[in-house]
Amino acid sequence: MPLLKPDPTFYPSPKMAMQAPQEKLAYVALINPTKNGRSDAIGVVDTDPDSSGYGRLVEQVDMPQAGDELHHFGWNACSSCLCPYAPHPHMERRYLVVPGINSSRIHILDTKPDPRRPKLVKTIEAQELAKRTNYASPHTVHCGPEGIYVSALGAPDGGGPGGTFIMDPETFDVIGPWELDRGPQQLAYDIWWHLGYDTMVSSSWGTPNMVKDGVNPEMLLAGKYGHTLNMWNLRERRHVQELDLGAEQQMVLELRPAHDPTRTYGFLGVVVSLKDLSASVWTWYRQNDGNNGGGKWAVKKVIEIPAEPADPKLLPPFLQGFKAVPPFITDINLSLDDKFLYVSCWGTGEFIQYDVSDPLHPKKIASVRLGGIVSRAAHPAKPRQPLNGGPQMVEASRDGRRVYFTNSLYTPWDEQFYPDGIRSWMVKLDVNPAGGMALDPKFLLEFEGMRSHQVRLGGGDASSDSYCYA
Repeated sequence: MPLLKPDPTFYPSPKMAMQAPQEKLAYVALINPTKNGRSDAIGVVDTDPDSSGYGRLVEQVDMPQAGDELHHFGWNACSSCLCPYAPHPHMERRYLVVPGINSSRIHILDTKPDPRRPKLVKTIEAQELAKRTNYASPHTVHCGPEGIYVSALGAPDGGGPGGTFIMDPETFDVIGPWELDRGPQQLAYDIWWHLGYDTMVSSSWGTPNMVKDGVNPEMLLAGKYGHTLNMWNLRERRHVQELDLGAEQQMVLELRPAHDPTRTYGFLGVVVSLKDLSASVWTWYRQNDGNNGGGKWAVKKVIEIPAEPADPKLLPPFLQGFKAVPPFITDINLSLDDKFLYVSCWGTGEFIQYDVSDPLHPKKIASVRLGGIVSRAAHPAKPRQPLNGGPQMVEASRDGRRVYFTNSLYTPWDEQFYPDGIRSWMVKLDVNPAGGMALDPKFLLEFEGMRSHQVRLGGGDASSDSYCYA
């Protein structure tokens, strides 16, 4: 009788996960930005430096229908399966759960038996999602202790509220909405959690109608986009606290909690300030009330990145009156040892590494420039070729030695801020464990006719697992 063993890509702690083998493949969401009937796809990229195909697209799985706008996909199962209060260690990290933000379809891809050639095995239609949850525009997928958690931007009519729903990690049935008591929460975006403290965290962007045509100037200047962080009791599925950053802080997007489950803090990125077009990173943390570290949650701005003055002639119409390029923080990522935070500035083209060993006092360590609304900084592989788009979706390897990022945000927003049309690419950086990073001159992957977005690394990465042990 064969012994049942946990998936070898599952790790009880982030320290153990950092000893995992180096990734050989990356899976990348590829979006067709035109209305020519061509579908989106999941691309498979060779990340093995010893391979003859290193840095190249080796496979592409086309979706069955056009118009999905594939977004933040994830695994069906991960290291959270080892958590003691909801154990199911004999699951496999096998299936990619891929949502379409425009179509509200969810695609299931099987990465076995050949991870280089995943197969589409199931599609969940928008009607099924709406019937089971009354949600639409599925956005972010996380494998959790009880199943697959998926955030959704809003309701089937394009309005609110947005929220979270649950899927079965084996059958992929949509079970239903997660919230039992949502409190004041209306706008949704990302979700994450502190498993050891029974806390889920959610951020806020806008309903489908608020974001599908690009940034709405009237809504933006009126402070109507998301500016709150919401804290939830994870097992009771109820809202417990709202942290309002102020209407000046518009679009509270990516969340990255500390990986060490004993640490009760995390980082969130804010796209833009109405005060001066700066962008910012904030730390949420649990306040100590003398009761075993319990108490309320608080949030503090810890990084501010200013806008950069620019010639209006070089700016898209939306920004010409401001005579400046906003940084536009659109993604962040945290290394598994909770030491380095990576910040994508999609507007200016800067990609920054911070030392966040002290989470309330980050220190800027290094940065690189690539693309940008005005700068169009080149890659060392093609130093004479200006690049557009900018650092966007970022993913770090489990050992912290490599970071990958792509340059497309969301088709209508791409067109608004890069009206010449984004020519998409994916790059890799090598990271010094003591701090510092450099672009790999051998890794510049350009996508002809498609735009690259979310990246997932084969076997796991720094933002797809959560851990129950330190």
